[in-house]
Amino acid sequence: MTGEIDKTASAAVQTVGFTGLQQGPKLLVTGAVHGNEICGPQAIARAIEDCRSGRLAITRGHVTFVPVVNAKAWRQGTREGDRNLNRNLREREIPSSNEDLVGNVLCGLLRAHDVLLDIHSFRSRGEPFVFVGPSNNDGPIEPFRLAEAERDFARRLGPRLVMFGWLPTYARAAAARHGDPTEGVGTTEFMRSCGGYGVTLECGQHRDPGAAEVAYDAIVRALSHLRLTDTTPPSVTVERAIEIVDVVLCHSAGDRLVREWRTGDPVKPGETIATRENGSRLTALADGFVIFPDANARPMDEMYYFGVARSLDA
Repeated sequence: MTGEIDKTASAAVQTVGFTGLQQGPKLLVTGAVHGNEICGPQAIARAIEDCRSGRLAITRGHVTFVPVVNAKAWRQGTREGDRNLNRNLREREIPSSNEDLVGNVLCGLLRAHDVLLDIHSFRSRGEPFVFVGPSNNDGPIEPFRLAEAERDFARRLGPRLVMFGWLPTYARAAAARHGDPTEGVGTTEFMRSCGGYGVTLECGQHRDPGAAEVAYDAIVRALSHLRLTDTTPPSVTVERAIEIVDVVLCHSAGDRLVREWRTGDPVKPGETIATRENGSRLTALADGFVIFPDANARPMDEMYYFGVARSLDA
């Protein structure tokens, strides 16, 4: 693997851009929004070297690479510097944290582009997948008008699985904590609010050596699908979709998952997923899937999400 990122770099947000000689869309590719997710910086550094060498030739439009969005968290090897950058993302006139400062820069970058590919990984084991936004709607939570373009983009990035339903479900978790239901707004949600579209690519477990390959392949596919490169457009790889419909919060230190679940593990109605400290069982209410299980969840953290099989065209 080439193109190592220097973890001792300054706290500035480094961007690297390539502009084709013909008109086309503007793509933003981001890594390390969370500092402990290393596959994005690795894959983006490799893509930058390939663009510089000509192995990836940008002939149309523009691509901006941001290998490390959150430099403080990246240097620390932690998910966040002061708070989660991918929550309650907005521009702040009076920033009060590292993530506020970074967020002001990031929001400006999102506004200046048409499409976002935001590269992440996750704690538990599980297959890579792509998070997409809602269907076209004019509702109060996340109005959107580019669902077809976004979902076509997501279908061609390499993973076989797509998930959706994030923001409405997270809003319920926030309300249960007596927080702001809009705190689930992150990079893709902000991008949609600016008139563009974007997806979150979850490449697998944080330390999975194959995650960087998943990320790099998705970058190449994204460039090709958007016609920024003169390569054969990528085929559809997605085979199934899951809608996230529920979230279960940890209530006390004694709440426990009953086993080491993986993201995407199937469950049957009545199957026990976790237990409360008082011994009561938390069970699946339908055929579905455990999503983002957190064995180390603290009180009022999300212990797991629950998803069901859906058609992405529904």
